[in-house]
Amino acid sequence: MQRRRRCAKMFSGPQKMELQQAGNKLVIRPIEPRDAQDVSTLVQQLGYMRTVEQIQEWIAAANPLQQTAFVACLDGVVAGWIEVSIERRLQSAPFCLIGGLVVSEGLRGKGIGRELCRVAEEWGWQHGAGRVRVTSRSTRIDAHRFYTRDGYQVVKTSLVFEKDRPG
Repeated sequence: MQRRRRCAKMFSGPQKMELQQAGNKLVIRPIEPRDAQDVSTLVQQLGYMRTVEQIQEWIAAANPLQQTAFVACLDGVVAGWIEVSIERRLQSAPFCLIGGLVVSEGLRGKGIGRELCRVAEEWGWQHGAGRVRVTSRSTRIDAHRFYTRDGYQVVKTSLVFEKDRPG
């Protein structure tokens, strides 16, 4: 019952999206601090660890003109989230980057991810991006199928290199 109350308050701004789906009400709205517990649980389904506090810190620090996240609430319960940002590079025009997307196991394949992408794409276009980009780990074959079905095209393959700060 506690989880239901987290999404009960509806966002009334331009990013709110509601639709009926097989008798269930889906609402997509900007992320709020009260979503941190559910979002943290969904982050784990992606194979990462972020505490509730870390999620809340991210929400507080995000500049809404450059980066945001949306949650999908199905009948008042957080069922998925998407994080999106405007990326500005010296070598290319600004683009919108989907930095993360997850829908709760058991709810995948019901159109929730597609609606989250639609809202993220619209946000990107409203913030001046002419293109939406998403990266996906090479082992996430189901995600690759999802994105290609949704009109995304593979444009390159890259390796990711990281270096930790000493100390």
